Amino acid sequence: MTAVLALGVILGGAPAALADPPIPHGPETAIVILGFGLLPDGSMRPELIDRLRAGYVEAFVSAASPVIVTGGNPQAGVTEARAMADWLIANGLPAQRIHLEPAARSTIENAEFSAQVMEAIGTRDAVLITSAYHMPRALASFTAAGISVTGTYSPDELWNLLVFGPKL
Repeated sequence: MTAVLALGVILGGAPAALADPPIPHGPETAIVILGFGLLPDGSMRPELIDRLRAGYVEAFVSAASPVIVTGGNPQAGVTEARAMADWLIANGLPAQRIHLEPAARSTIENAEFSAQVMEAIGTRDAVLITSAYHMPRALASFTAAGISVTGTYSPDELWNLLVFGPKL
């Protein structure tokens, strides 16, 4: 039997033991997806795609939240932010929800430059999307930049929620 998922509702299959689903946020909360180094040809590494999947799920749950993609470090003329925005748009996220921050070269700059974008678009807090091992450094950097972080999930937890649903 095929499992059918409507973000958290599973029909015809046993749910995996996972984290609770993300809490929906409104337009005052930005979803900030941190970049990860591109390959020399400008294509994305699997870890960055994992982050994008997590950000996509968060954007699905929080349909009114703007999405900030942050990362410079261009390869073959493509920044991390541009590659991420293109992926999100290609996978159905409306372009008008996406805000690029294409200059950051480090986690500290991701935080500082994202804070500027957040101020410009009128958001007051953020949900960070990064790799689980990177989360402590990212949280510290964003807190130091004056950004209130409302909640976080690692990419594997979010993608698994979309694929397998929440624990029941």
